[in-house]
Amino acid sequence: MQHFTIATRESRLALWQANHVKALLEQQGHQVTLLGMTTQGDQILDRSLSKVGGKGLFVKELEVALEEGRADLAVHSLKDVPMELPQGFALACVMEREDPRDAWVSSRYASLEALPQGAVVGTSSLRRMVLLSALRPDLRIEPLRGNLDTRLRKLDEGQYDGIVLAAAGLKRLGLEQRIRCVFETSAMLPAAGQGALGIEVRSGRDDVVQALAHLAHTPSWLVVSAEREVSRAMGGSCSMPLAAHATFSGTTLEIRAAWGDPEGQHALVRAQAQAIVLDRASAVQLGAEAARQLQAAIRAAGYQV
Repeated sequence: MQHFTIATRESRLALWQANHVKALLEQQGHQVTLLGMTTQGDQILDRSLSKVGGKGLFVKELEVALEEGRADLAVHSLKDVPMELPQGFALACVMEREDPRDAWVSSRYASLEALPQGAVVGTSSLRRMVLLSALRPDLRIEPLRGNLDTRLRKLDEGQYDGIVLAAAGLKRLGLEQRIRCVFETSAMLPAAGQGALGIEVRSGRDDVVQALAHLAHTPSWLVVSAEREVSRAMGGSCSMPLAAHATFSGTTLEIRAAWGDPEGQHALVRAQAQAIVLDRASAVQLGAEAARQLQAAIRAAGYQV
């Protein structure tokens, strides 16, 4: 038996995720406490993430707690974790993935197709912006920041005709009834790692890695490794409208990727690759191949990234 401290953001969804890991570790006989923290990403709500430092703003304070020894592990939504971790940190575990798709949430309209021309849709994700614009170029896409409850409140106040959220977060918080419909990945390709939980530790903490081993879900880890490599190879950040989504069929992993023009002047560029994947090295290799194809397609279309 060991005692572990989990560093977590204090939003309701982040606390659900941390408590989920806490309960699983306690089932093994470990003692676990939570260290709740407010990150810069939680504090800066008047500007888009792409303009204030990217998704790393959601993990930096938690990494400081790990570095200082105040916490042993940090639980993250994997799509919020930068593709390159700082030196001295490691991704120790990827848990079984929830639904990776985007969800349509609206008080008035059952689907994106049901919206009238010029309707207002809320999202601050550049990926969602370009994908929504490709589906419905007539819509007004307006910024939407804040935790999940804040976003739902803004919708309920009538600031938007509909908003797009990750289906996984709504399901984890028991808010599945708010989902009017879920976008198929053929229409809204998810972000790399969306729906998966990743656990970060300091390098060399073999004791923590060993305790987490039974929480790891190998198929999910392989899938998100391929997706995250697409993003890493593309220099992916909040300032790049990039999507990557992989699925297994037997031992064959297929990955699809899409890049969009944030100015909305050009059509989406897409790429697709597949290979037999048995380990993380081959998953990363497949992601790199998909990124090469995407970069070639972008150049062939005359774009500059």
